[in-house]
Amino acid sequence: MSAGMTGFLLAAAFVTFVWFFSTGAILWLNRLPREHHEGAVVVATPVLAVGACGLIVAAGETGPAAAYLAFLSAILVWGWHELSFLMGVVTGPNREPLPAGARGWSRFRASAGTVIHHEVALFATLGLIALLSWGAPNQVGVWTFAILFAMRLSTKLNIYLGVSNLSSEMLPPHLGYMKSHFRKAPMNPLYPVSLALSLLLIAWLGRHAFDDTGAALLLSLALLGLLEHGFMMLPFRDHELWKWAMPMHERQSQTGRNPWDGL
Repeated sequence: MSAGMTGFLLAAAFVTFVWFFSTGAILWLNRLPREHHEGAVVVATPVLAVGACGLIVAAGETGPAAAYLAFLSAILVWGWHELSFLMGVVTGPNREPLPAGARGWSRFRASAGTVIHHEVALFATLGLIALLSWGAPNQVGVWTFAILFAMRLSTKLNIYLGVSNLSSEMLPPHLGYMKSHFRKAPMNPLYPVSLALSLLLIAWLGRHAFDDTGAALLLSLALLGLLEHGFMMLPFRDHELWKWAMPMHERQSQTGRNPWDGL
């Protein structure tokens, strides 16, 4: 096996490990009693600071170690945002189910209102990371956060427009109102575009993935993003991957009928 292939496989294994266990860790933390969620986000803020410092340090360095540091630091910053969202601390001004009969602009405004604060925070963070890394030799941290943001935004828009597998089981109970803003459908016009853009990104990153550690990490992340998009249209229930991290009563409730079946 060539050194380039070995490096790519190591990067892919690392990214998959981080993706799987960081997602599980955030879901596990949501087991905390609801009254402790705001405090948990505050307690986790040092993780955000560590990630920010890591991004600044890594941006000025080159080589495999710097690429791994930049990637992991971006994941720490992203993870803090995900924790603040799933714990209901940073979501949006609208915390109500979709009004009956809402269509068109009124539906979009209501649905966007459930997540807009989170999206703005992510976009602002991406801009800040790009600014701090401007002109630096290591751009892996910026690209990591950018891919996560693009894939996440694409996922939200596709779920809003309609997909066959909503994966609503992974939402904690206090965000249950968001389920009414999702739409179940066999296909939507954005989905093929999302796949095409993902494949273009993968092809572009793939040109250097066997001789550049940063490209290998980013390619692995993009492939996982494509996999998550595939879950939206496949019958596989992806929440099964993280049942170990979810509260027992939620796991038991998910063994029954999917609440979206038949809609």
